[in-house]
Amino acid sequence: MSAPFHTSRFVEFSDTDMAGIMHFSAFFRYMEAAEHALLRSLGFSVYSEVGGEVVSFPRVAVSCEFHSPARCEDVLEIDVTVERVGTKSVTYRFAFSQHGRDVATGTMTSVCCRIPHGHPPVSIPIPAEIADKLRAMTSG
Repeated sequence: MSAPFHTSRFVEFSDTDMAGIMHFSAFFRYMEAAEHALLRSLGFSVYSEVGGEVVSFPRVAVSCEFHSPARCEDVLEIDVTVERVGTKSVTYRFAFSQHGRDVATGTMTSVCCRIPHGHPPVSIPIPAEIADKLRAMTSG
């Protein structure tokens, strides 16, 4: 089992509601930022050129369960696990914590797409150089 990718994020005032608790929608932005950081750590981007084509990873499914509140100025630890790498999609699991306290868990599935200029995205197999590095990080 590969170790999760780890990053952290400071909870900004703008990420909270009037009670000072992190708004649920901010978790989705944090998951996306953690995915981007993981891909950059592998030498890729969520939006890059591969084989002369622009390739990106639009999200097709996302969920989050909230276990305890995060507040303005907390620093959240985020562990990202690659759960599954399919032919065209990758599924990530996110574990948010603060000082050992479970804050939230989430999942996100992204599909590899060619992005033709001026046309809708077209799903394609994940390029081998990306898929191989993601598979090396899978949880099982």
